[in-house]
Amino acid sequence: MIRKMESRDLPAVLEIYQQGMDTRMATFETHVPTMEAWDLKFHPALRFVFEENDMIVGWISLTPISSRAAYRGVGEVSVYIRDQVEGRGIGTRLLLHLEEEARNIGYWMLQSSIFEINEASIRLHKRCGFRIVGIREKIAERDGVWHNNCLMEKRIIK
Repeated sequence: MIRKMESRDLPAVLEIYQQGMDTRMATFETHVPTMEAWDLKFHPALRFVFEENDMIVGWISLTPISSRAAYRGVGEVSVYIRDQVEGRGIGTRLLLHLEEEARNIGYWMLQSSIFEINEASIRLHKRCGFRIVGIREKIAERDGVWHNNCLMEKRIIK
């Protein structure tokens, strides 16, 4: 079931984030942020978890891409699924739910910057109507390896 994230969910959310970091293809972050830092980064009204059998198995949120007024309706998607439940459609359900909720509060564009080697995440975004708008070649380094990022976007209002 998808529901709004509550503060009590943050330890599980950060645990799932750590799993993503451990793959070395989900984020350039190398340390799990503090609860306070995580809380400051993500939009307060657009944080959702997927709960199954009293366990958080996935989460999604949005980060505004800019404080400039012209970009107030554009957000960067973060979606993470617990390793044990990948491939069951949870990411799709979370992403479509976030899209609807973001549209309801005035967002018009969602974007994601995904490691080019993270084929599962690229497939997820394509399934949900995102399109590739470019590849940022060797945009950043992680553990001594330079990585390309696939920039994807979806306009959520006409």
